[in-house]
Amino acid sequence: MGVHEKRGIGHLLRILGLAFGLAVVVGGVVGQGILRTPGIVAGAVPEPSWILLLWVAGGLVILIDACSLVELGASIPRSGGPYALARRAYGRIGGVVVGWADWLNGILVLSFLSVVFGEYCQRLGIGARWPVGFLSLLLIVGCSAINWTGTRISGSSQTLLSAFKGVALVAFVIALFAFGGGEAAVEPAVGEAQRLSPTLAAGALLLAMSAILNTYGGWTGGIYFGEEIVAPERNLARATFGGVLLVMALYVGVNAALLYVLSPADMAASELLAADAATRIFGTMAGTLITVVSLVSIAAIANLYVMFNSRVGFAMARDGVLPEQLARTSKSGTPRPALVVGSLIAAAAALSGTYLELVAVVVPMTAAIMASIDYAAIIMRRKEPDLDRPFKMPLYPLPAVAGISLNLTLLVAMTIDNPWHSLIGIGAATVLGASYALFGSKVRPPAG
Repeated sequence: MGVHEKRGIGHLLRILGLAFGLAVVVGGVVGQGILRTPGIVAGAVPEPSWILLLWVAGGLVILIDACSLVELGASIPRSGGPYALARRAYGRIGGVVVGWADWLNGILVLSFLSVVFGEYCQRLGIGARWPVGFLSLLLIVGCSAINWTGTRISGSSQTLLSAFKGVALVAFVIALFAFGGGEAAVEPAVGEAQRLSPTLAAGALLLAMSAILNTYGGWTGGIYFGEEIVAPERNLARATFGGVLLVMALYVGVNAALLYVLSPADMAASELLAADAATRIFGTMAGTLITVVSLVSIAAIANLYVMFNSRVGFAMARDGVLPEQLARTSKSGTPRPALVVGSLIAAAAALSGTYLELVAVVVPMTAAIMASIDYAAIIMRRKEPDLDRPFKMPLYPLPAVAGISLNLTLLVAMTIDNPWHSLIGIGAATVLGASYALFGSKVRPPAG
């Protein structure tokens, strides 16, 4: 560590346990998406059975992707997310491209989370005369302040908030089934979307699956803390697979409960399904309570993305990709300079006050990143066959190949459907990586 101390490079603290790992996966996934996305899915796919099947399918896609990520993460326990894994597999330039893509991706996710936070605040009458972008800034500042305190405090707060979100969703599902009439889901939605049945149009399926996969986004959370989680060779696999399965159960349960109370047409017309469903059964106060719970949920996942982004910035700065100053940490283990820079960029993006435009950039970029990690797992099997792999994907290389195929298919389909938004993020990361290859300074070897 002496060399790094001379260079002013800090180090992270290995103080996070399995509970935090599960909280990162569950808390990183369960956010505003499950309260908003079911309406998008119902608008595209009006049949209740298809809606539930697509939510299950989305979870299975995530589990397939998880095989490659967990194999690499358990064998290369480095903080920084996909960047650290891609750099080991592809070399410095490939790592830089993936690192830039993932850092920008995380920053944009934080941005659209804060935009939705602002929208929900105004739904409650908070800051109704203020721009949504200003309310978004307040969330980013608050989450950054929590993370500034240190790894132990931010980690503990995330564990508690994730537990709160899980319990609240379970209570919500039970309440809808217990007190809902069950008549709403009998009739499918009517209108233009109904003409898609029984053979759903490819465009509708693409829209629904894109929204669902975006709602499952954040499941990779454990990989960002490889140097901070205790016994990552065991706990990373437990946290990732256990967390994804828990989220699948929650998401299918929430959609089934919503369909028990609301018709697909009602779901498609709602901007906050949970509040509208609760209001239909319990009255206005219940809808207000759900909206408050939604605000807490959004704040929790935004807090987690602040943690993610600071670790990616730290890892790239430690390797010389970003300015060395961003690799400094506080005594409490927080990479504060990287935290500040990532939050400032997210705040600037949030000032746009848009949601769908930010999502349109994030989803295809996520698909590209995950395809690169799936392929990295294959490369590492050939490049370093003797590497200790505490977790080996079953039926190798089928999960990796399936992950590559699924992600690239999704990427191509979204690019055809919306080329500008689909390519803007990937193009920016590629240009930054190419610029670094041509003009950047020599990258230091990774620490440790």
